[in-house]
Amino acid sequence: MLRRRQLTQAATLAAFGSLFTALPGTALAQAYPSKPVRLIVPFAPGGTTDIIARTMAEKIAPALGQTLVVENKAGGGGIIGAAELTKAPADGHVLGMATVSTTAANPAINPKTPYNPLTDFTPIINLAATPNIIAVHPSFPAKDYKAFVAELKKNPGRYSFASSGTGGIGHLQMELYKNLAGVFITHIPYRGAGPALNDTVAGQVPIIFDNLPSALPFIRDGRLIPIVVAAPARLAVLPNVPTFKEIGLEPVNRMAYYGILGPKGLSREVVDKVAAAMKKTLEDAAVKKRIEDTGSVIVANTPEQFAAQIKAEFEVYRKVVEQQKLKLD
Repeated sequence: MLRRRQLTQAATLAAFGSLFTALPGTALAQAYPSKPVRLIVPFAPGGTTDIIARTMAEKIAPALGQTLVVENKAGGGGIIGAAELTKAPADGHVLGMATVSTTAANPAINPKTPYNPLTDFTPIINLAATPNIIAVHPSFPAKDYKAFVAELKKNPGRYSFASSGTGGIGHLQMELYKNLAGVFITHIPYRGAGPALNDTVAGQVPIIFDNLPSALPFIRDGRLIPIVVAAPARLAVLPNVPTFKEIGLEPVNRMAYYGILGPKGLSREVVDKVAAAMKKTLEDAAVKKRIEDTGSVIVANTPEQFAAQIKAEFEVYRKVVEQQKLKLD
């Protein structure tokens, strides 16, 4: 009798062991997320990264199974927030917004960046791509590109421009523009696009290089004047504003991306669940309209495609820094 009971118990344990061995990924996927998920935005509130993050966070709970809590961690042109993500547990409960600034421009120009954008994150999905724009305060003497560049060349060093931070895409793209156009403008870095926009709209800084979604409301209100845009073609919302390609500066004509990253080593099961939830949320009519109304284009690509984008963009800015001999101030 004892021998029969021992054999029965052993068989039962073996059966349970086989079950858990056969379905480890399924069990993990079903368990995740087990609590609210933090989404680190590496810039101050009010910028494009923050707008897109909060638009997703408002609607994603049904698809993800938990709320998505946006947490702004500004500073260092996005480096502080991005670096915090690298220290998070690889369980998917801490994610981060990825931008060209944090994964390409900043690491390319800043040798002290405390992470490798190609190896220290797990790419999940690129949500959207947005044009970038040079805009000026209405008090600026020029109201179109031809007059703008003429004014800068006539008064080298007289004007300054605001960006979301040293080493960010706004900084690096403007430095590339300055070099190619043969003009000099002083850089004024901020802790995110929101503060940079506020000071430009207030007239404390005359020029800004910013992402279109965060600048567009001020342009529509006449509180900023658009000068030139980085986009594949002229935009329907700004039909009279030329692209950098049109003015002969195609290397500056690059759009920005806004994606989702996890820490290094995030499991494929979690990656797929987050990506699926993000894609489902992007199909929501209100979310799609909110993002597209900012001038952005929905991307929603695969983890592999997003990883390739990050690598390609990093190489572009690495070469820009090298060729133009750019250094941090």
